[in-house]
Amino acid sequence: MGLDDDKKNKEKDGPQESDGESSFYTTDQDDDESTLHLGPQRTLKEQLEKDKDDESLRKWKEQILGGVDINNIGETLDPEVKFLIVAIVSPERPEPDIVLSIPEDGNPQGLWFTLKEGSHYRLKFSFQVGNNIVSGLRYTNTVWKSGLRVFSTKDMIGTFSPQPDPYTHEMPEETAPSGFMARGSYTAKSKFIDDDNKCHLEINYTFDIRKDWG
Repeated sequence: MGLDDDKKNKEKDGPQESDGESSFYTTDQDDDESTLHLGPQRTLKEQLEKDKDDESLRKWKEQILGGVDINNIGETLDPEVKFLIVAIVSPERPEPDIVLSIPEDGNPQGLWFTLKEGSHYRLKFSFQVGNNIVSGLRYTNTVWKSGLRVFSTKDMIGTFSPQPDPYTHEMPEETAPSGFMARGSYTAKSKFIDDDNKCHLEINYTFDIRKDWG
C-alpha cells in the first residue's frame, strides 16, 4: 500500500520495526525450517493453568505475557486477529485521515483510494487479538501497474497477546511517486501473516495516483 519515487521499478527493503525483506522466494533454509517437528502445543489458557501453584513460574509467565485478560483467552490454539480500521495518514491532506472500509471477503469493489503524487503518507491500522498470542505478525504488500510488478515489501509488525483493547500500529512513512509516468491506476495485494504462515487478512484492491487527493 506504498510506493517510492526512486524505487518504483525495484523491490524495497522493509525498514523500521525490524529487518524488512523484499524477496518472496523460498530458500533452502526456509524448506529446512518447514520440516522441523515441534512438541505438543497447548492453548494459552492451558499454559497459564500449568504449574499455577509454582510461584516463580507464575511470576515468570506474567512477566512474559503481560496483563493478559483471562476473559479474552479462548480454548483454541489459533490466535484470532480482527482488523478494525485501515487508514491513510498524511500531514499534507486538508481533510482528516482516509479511513478505508474492509469488506468481509477482503476485496473492495472499484477504486479503494487515491494518493496525491509526491505526497508523504503512512498506513495506520488497528486490530484486536483474541484466543492466543499472535507471534511474528508481519505485513506484505505487492503493487502492479499495467500487469508489471513495480513494488513489493515485507515489514515486521510484532508479537501481541490477547486483550480486549485494540492495538494501533503505523507503518513507516512512504512517498508517492510523481510525474506523468507515475500517475494512473494500480492494483495491489496486502497480507497480514504470522509466524505460522496463517493469513489473518488479505486485501486485493485498486488505487490511483493523481495530481491531487481524490
